[in-house]
Amino acid sequence: MQEQHVFEYAILRLVPQVEREEFINIGVVLYCSNRRFLQMKSHLDTKRLQIFAPSLDLEEIQSHLTAFDAICNGGKAGGAIGALSMAERFRWLTATRSTVLQTSRAYVGYCKDPANKLDNIYKQMVLV
Repeated sequence: MQEQHVFEYAILRLVPQVEREEFINIGVVLYCSNRRFLQMKSHLDTKRLQIFAPSLDLEEIQSHLTAFDAICNGGKAGGAIGALSMAERFRWLTATRSTVLQTSRAYVGYCKDPANKLDNIYKQMVLV
């Protein structure tokens, strides 16, 4: 029987007008120390976002998501943050910030397969 592993995840939120505190879920970042797993999935629904925030620069948002992904993957592509340990990168990604791209607080759970859990949370919280 496969054992359960502790994982943490946060929802990536697009907050076009920070002062209004309205957001749309656009991704998930998931970290599982035991499995040495740190990955994210994201999706920009351009039609929905143009209705929600017509002046939003989607190319800029995509570049931020690309940077988040590079940090998850670690290494030189992630810059100085990419050189940190996996746990430190997750903490940096999920730190409270007041920008257009924010994360929810980190949630904790148990799973057998972090990649599968990431897909399930992504489908449930982003693709709805």
